[in-house]
Amino acid sequence: MELNPKDLAPHDMYKLMTGSIVPRPIAWVSTVDADGNPNLAPYSFFTAACANPPTVMFCPGYRYSDDGQKDSYNNVKATEEFVVNFVNEATAEAMNITAVEAPPEVNEFERAGLTPVESTIVKPPRVGESPIAFECKLNQIVTINEGIGGGHIVIGTIVYMHFADGVYKEGNYIDIDAYNPIGRMMGGGYAHLNDFFTLDRPPSEVKSE
Repeated sequence: MELNPKDLAPHDMYKLMTGSIVPRPIAWVSTVDADGNPNLAPYSFFTAACANPPTVMFCPGYRYSDDGQKDSYNNVKATEEFVVNFVNEATAEAMNITAVEAPPEVNEFERAGLTPVESTIVKPPRVGESPIAFECKLNQIVTINEGIGGGHIVIGTIVYMHFADGVYKEGNYIDIDAYNPIGRMMGGGYAHLNDFFTLDRPPSEVKSE
């Protein structure tokens, strides 16, 4: 089967992309609006960019319900701060509750029974139940396209990190068993990420002088 994206509606393209690009890590993004009201929402269009400076990005699209901007985007644009909270099996159900589109005045921390914890540098609170949280300052927002199917790339610089007891190991390693992350699949599907295998790195073909 061969398909040209130009022949597909945005929703059909979205289904093929999210079914192919798996599993995806989940950025559980906490923000506040200009008045300090909190918001919390998950985004699986999310990844790292580089380590110097430490940079991550997530991609808020437009709401399918009314073609509007998502609260996370509006809040980051207004305050230039956000926190990426990471999702594991213990927090999966709560994360799912916060995935529902809701009016800006709804407090997703309260709705999902989560603990907002004051961040060290940025104003948005982090999720107390999350095993890892990165406080971020906005680097830039890149708009790819506006309207249904379109979206933005929100790029942030990590300015502070939090790790639950047992997750961080001496030598700057993450204990994956203590972390117990999950990955986003297609639709309502998620994957357990606890079956690993290791490959030896191939020798470098670059010869030193």
